[in-house]
Amino acid sequence: MGVVVVTRRRRWFLPETPDVLGLLRSQVAVTLEGLDAFRAWAAGDPAAAEQVRDAEHRGDAAKRELLTALRAAFVTPLEPEDVFALSRGIDRLLNHARELINESEAMACPPDARIAEMATLLADALQRIDTAIASLGSDADAATEAADAAITLEQRLEHAYYAGMADLLRIEDRNARIARRELYRRCSQLGETVVDVAERVVYAVMKES
Repeated sequence: MGVVVVTRRRRWFLPETPDVLGLLRSQVAVTLEGLDAFRAWAAGDPAAAEQVRDAEHRGDAAKRELLTALRAAFVTPLEPEDVFALSRGIDRLLNHARELINESEAMACPPDARIAEMATLLADALQRIDTAIASLGSDADAATEAADAAITLEQRLEHAYYAGMADLLRIEDRNARIARRELYRRCSQLGETVVDVAERVVYAVMKES
């Protein structure tokens, strides 16, 4: 009677490789929606405030999905530390925008032309960051150029901020002056966050080169 030899094939299962950069861009896309709504609110559309709050919640979900994928990924196009820092910075943009709106409503201090100007510059800067992130891993020069463009827009925001602070000297009502100053500072904080994200892009490019 012959002996039946059973050959077992070993299968090697590679760890999952999720699209980390794709998920990061999805988070940016939600944030872009939120900052577009923030721009509309700053231009005089109070109803857009709820769109910002909705985007902030969806942005939190997008961030959680990205971080879950990052933990599961065996190989990532960027170092996990850089992905985390970029996601955290992008998340803070919507958080700060929502907080600014909440403060504006609490203090009964609607946005003015300076805030509208800064909100537009913020939305435009995030568009450049989206371009920079899309170029990561494929075109280092394009990523750096787009990140630098975002920083340039933030510099224009800084000029608008100081011009607005100078305008406050002409406001006689002390409470109104304090309230508007706080809103301007929130806009400046948003601008600083844009720079943090843009510089992280540049740093990631330098490490990969």
